[in-house]
Amino acid sequence: MSTTNTDLAALCADYWRTSIIDIHPGSIAVRGFPIQELIGRVSFPQMIWLMLRGELPGDDEASLLEAALVASVDHGPHAPSIAISRMATSCGLPLNGAMASAINALDDVHGGAGQQAVELYASIAARLDAGAPLDEAVEAGVDAFVAENGKYLPGFGHRFHPVDPRAGRLLELVDARVESGAINGRYALIARGVEALLKRRKNKPVPMNIDGVTAVIYAELGFAPELARGVFILSRAVGILAHAWEQRGRGERNKGPMPRQIDYAYTGAPERHLPDGAQPREG
Repeated sequence: MSTTNTDLAALCADYWRTSIIDIHPGSIAVRGFPIQELIGRVSFPQMIWLMLRGELPGDDEASLLEAALVASVDHGPHAPSIAISRMATSCGLPLNGAMASAINALDDVHGGAGQQAVELYASIAARLDAGAPLDEAVEAGVDAFVAENGKYLPGFGHRFHPVDPRAGRLLELVDARVESGAINGRYALIARGVEALLKRRKNKPVPMNIDGVTAVIYAELGFAPELARGVFILSRAVGILAHAWEQRGRGERNKGPMPRQIDYAYTGAPERHLPDGAQPREG
């Protein structure tokens, strides 16, 4: 069966079909909006929303997304992704290579807590939809999550901060948007329910951290769990870039994960030797 040029053109047009952007000579439209109308009139958080969701957000939605992005940009050079960007730069990688190396570390363990917290909240929300009371839904959701994923509960507690300084401010903004009607506050209620459950079980506060609160924001704004991680990566990329650029200016070479003056612990066999008379291998 012969294939005409028209058939091939249709095949090529369909191969990478997209509803995101339409480009022709002299024309660029993003989700239907001419790019020149967006430039200077739309903020970067609004542009992120437009690209991912297909429509422009309202001002309250955009400002809440922006707050989450601002809060997550950096957590110091001891954070693995940031440390990787600095080490990679000192090893001679250009900025793009350092950023790529660091972003690749943002997987389930380091970088996935926000996505996992959204998934936890969604499972509790599903139990609420099925008619369970809040306390019962929270307890069942947490127990199911722990049974499947282990005792670590994403979004609560922090190994460095007794109280995460970012969380309180973000919760204030969430509560303000609930009061104004911009969001309904369902996931904020769920997250606070988890916080209360942990306090009862552990007999001490286990407050929400940055991942738990930004997960509330992403869930309230309707972002899918996987997109919550993707948007977090957009935010953390700013910190990664800043640290890589700062490291570039220091002119240091081949920095390892800790200063060379500090010994690591060797736990292998004690010094030993080949038996006398052992012959070297040939070839």
